[in-house]
Amino acid sequence: MLLILILLLPAARLQAQEDAGPEELPATPAATDSQPPERSDNGLFFADVLVRGQPVFQVGSLTGLSASDRAQTINRRIAGLLSKSQTLGDVTVQVDEKRQIALLTVNNRVIMTVTQQDATDFGLPVAELAKQWADRLNQVLTQPNLAVDVLQRLDGTARQLVDNTIVLLPSLIGALVLVVLTWLVAIGVRRVGLLWAGQTEGDRSTEILIGRLCYGGVWVLGSIVALGVLGLDFATLLGTLGLTSVAIGFSLKDVLSNYISGVILLAARPFRISDQVVIGNYEGTVVQIQLRATTMRTYDGRLVYIPNQQVFQSSVVNNTDSPVRRSDVVVGIDYDADISTARQVILEALKQVKEIEPEPPPQILVQELAASTVNLVVRFWVNSRRQSFLQVTSVAAQVIKEQLQAAGVEMPTEIYTLTFRDRSAVKAFDVIASEMGPDGEQTQAEEARSEAKPKTAKVSTEDLGISKAPPSAES
Repeated sequence: MLLILILLLPAARLQAQEDAGPEELPATPAATDSQPPERSDNGLFFADVLVRGQPVFQVGSLTGLSASDRAQTINRRIAGLLSKSQTLGDVTVQVDEKRQIALLTVNNRVIMTVTQQDATDFGLPVAELAKQWADRLNQVLTQPNLAVDVLQRLDGTARQLVDNTIVLLPSLIGALVLVVLTWLVAIGVRRVGLLWAGQTEGDRSTEILIGRLCYGGVWVLGSIVALGVLGLDFATLLGTLGLTSVAIGFSLKDVLSNYISGVILLAARPFRISDQVVIGNYEGTVVQIQLRATTMRTYDGRLVYIPNQQVFQSSVVNNTDSPVRRSDVVVGIDYDADISTARQVILEALKQVKEIEPEPPPQILVQELAASTVNLVVRFWVNSRRQSFLQVTSVAAQVIKEQLQAAGVEMPTEIYTLTFRDRSAVKAFDVIASEMGPDGEQTQAEEARSEAKPKTAKVSTEDLGISKAPPSAES
């Protein structure tokens, strides 16, 4: 991109210089052409006369008037004639033998003056040279064939590019040399910045930020110097940037926001490469931190690119900022079990798991007195990496369960109380009481009444074959 800009700037600068020139020498009797041509400011003796963007012929410089300024005036007059709706007549030649000049006119309007200096430059008499130029203008002023027009435009563009390249060849070579030197210096400065950051910061993401800033800074300075060699006016450039900065800001708002957020994240360092974090709805390992986006590898193997603006605005949970992380296991024991004994059994079980950190020591707390169990929460510290965290927690839960069972500590399931009322037994009691007498038959009546009383039974959810039931049910 920079090379293309360097190649295009010379042509733009020459065009700007041509646009700023004075008008051609007017076709008046006072015009004299006895002196030899002087070299123009931009080093050109001849410039193209253009019709509809294609070159027709070339004119030379005159005393006090450069070739480019003269051609620009002629081009402006021709463009003015073509912009009008009236039909153009033929280009006519009016020769003034006394003053040795010739006027080329169209519709009674002077297009240009052919001077004795032009005749000397091209080795032809004034009248003959004026006739040749008039014929060429008549040929191109009429609407040409499309193929011929395209070929003429391509030819003119190629000739102009070659001329500009030859004239500005020293500037182009100097700019290319500066680009190569800038590239080499940028690589060296980036390496030095990375070495310095590695010795002072010790953080890979910060090293990347410093290296990129050094590399980009050298390229900015080198580009400015290279454009200066090509003759760029920095005052004009700054003015142009000032006028377009608002439009650029609106169009690139999201892109610039991502880059600025990336610089802030790399400077603040809420996480580093290989940290396991939670950003919004994504959880995984940070793979790369760039100025535009942060790359994360999720635990199921997917690669996620999160724009830095979204990272900057989200809550970030860093699971591996500390080398150890606390894990919890909830254990429910029977109400009849001794809590102190259960605690001792659990502590002995945790000692069998070597991956559990001895410091801080494990904690066993009574979390809740539930309906059928006393819930204990077992807290211990393990490695904060996700794989180790899950594996050690699973092993610890298994060992605790097995040791409690071996020690005879019951871990019951949830128990519910169900009350049953047998209405048919009450009716049977009434029948028996009416048929029996007042003596020995009294005992059988009392037994029947006792059987008719509501009965209560405790059953577990496993006995009922259900996963969950209300605290009491009546049927």
